[in-house]
Amino acid sequence: MTTPGQPPAPAGQPPIIINNNVTASAAASAVGGYGTVRRRRQSFGIHCVLLLLTCGIGNVFYAVHVSRWNRDRGL
Repeated sequence: MTTPGQPPAPAGQPPIIINNNVTASAAASAVGGYGTVRRRRQSFGIHCVLLLLTCGIGNVFYAVHVSRWNRDRGL
C-alpha cells in the first residue's frame, strides 16, 4: 500500500513498518536515558564538609534544598 506520490516498494524487499506508539521519553526512561528524572539523594560527604565549615547550620539548608528539589518534581 503506497500513498499518492510515493513510488511502490521494489519487489523482493519486505515492507517498512514504522511503529509510533512509543514516545521518545517513555522509551528513554525504560532504558535509563536522558528522559529520566532521578530522586536526588543527600550526600554524606557534603554533610561532613558542611558540618566542619558551617558548624552544622549548612546541613539544615542542604537537607531542605534536597528535600524541596525532590518534592517539586513529585519524587
